[in-house]
Amino acid sequence: MVKLISSGSVSVDGFVADPEGNYDWSIPSDDVLAYLTWRERSIGTYLYGRCMYEEMMEWETAGQRPGQYPLVDDFARIWQATNKIVYSTTLDAVSTARTQLRRTFDLQEVERMKAKLEQDIGISGPCLAGNAIRAGLVDEFQLYVHPVVVGGGRPFFPTDVRVRLALVEQHHFDDGVMFLRYTTN
Repeated sequence: MVKLISSGSVSVDGFVADPEGNYDWSIPSDDVLAYLTWRERSIGTYLYGRCMYEEMMEWETAGQRPGQYPLVDDFARIWQATNKIVYSTTLDAVSTARTQLRRTFDLQEVERMKAKLEQDIGISGPCLAGNAIRAGLVDEFQLYVHPVVVGGGRPFFPTDVRVRLALVEQHHFDDGVMFLRYTTN
């Protein structure tokens, strides 16, 4: 069975965006982007909510721009080759290749995907991932903790759930970012 992996950049105080919705503090350095790209190679399918999908759509054409930075090209190729499922009641259609639109997030469908697929599944965005966390479906968390306190905003983890975690890997980057990989107990 493959793993359902929730990953993302967070502030030291656990937020993915500050109170104004800004996340410019989380732009990865070259080292972090290279490491993140290497990690993403295990993902065969991404699960996105509308907001996260709209943020990620730029990767559909990122590798096609002349003179693009090689690290960006590498991540773009991986993202474009990965299957994507977008859960939204407001989108009329999706505009990226290898992408399906679903109106509802079906926890049983995610369980079936975990049993059937051959590559790990990534789930991104605090709202959508929060549903999977509450249901106990997330097997692993991969956090890129940035050395900044934003004092509030959108939390990475839902505030109404408790999950016991085991730290299985950590990596420190020169810019102060810490990669922390946890499995659920």
